[in-house]
Amino acid sequence: MADQNSDAPSRPAWHALLGLLPEDAVPLRQPVAPPEVLAGPTGSAVAGWEQLVLHLSAGAAGSRTILVVLDASGTLLSASDSVLYSTGLSGAPQPPEDPPAMIHVESVGGRFEPDGSFRGTRWHSVAVERGGDEEPEWDSTRSEPSADDVAGLRSVVAELIRRQPPRA
Repeated sequence: MADQNSDAPSRPAWHALLGLLPEDAVPLRQPVAPPEVLAGPTGSAVAGWEQLVLHLSAGAAGSRTILVVLDASGTLLSASDSVLYSTGLSGAPQPPEDPPAMIHVESVGGRFEPDGSFRGTRWHSVAVERGGDEEPEWDSTRSEPSADDVAGLRSVVAELIRRQPPRA
């Protein structure tokens, strides 16, 4: 399920879209909205909803963030897995203080319907970061997630739910 780009520099196994998680990784549990929104008139629509968030840093090489949203009864509503890779222009590891750098972002995310189907999107984005004040120009490609993508996301979600911390 994980991205297996043979040209990619060596990186931790978890630093791959839909890859296995580090054994000691525990997601953060938090409400989907801040207390002031939950206390307001529209807050009741998401009262009790929670998100499980796992952010993994690979330092200058990038990061991976997984987000799972559950309603008040614990039903899975949506999820995403996103990985950012930063390398030199050649694809080799690049020190962060030595631009330019190639930035790749891959993600799969969307909502899980009550009938068990998945409605989501897969993104692959690339940009060159030149340093200084210049914003990178992104080239993004959107596609339908494959059956393997959806199965991989379901597997990552199940693992995050299994590892979620107890309610306070």
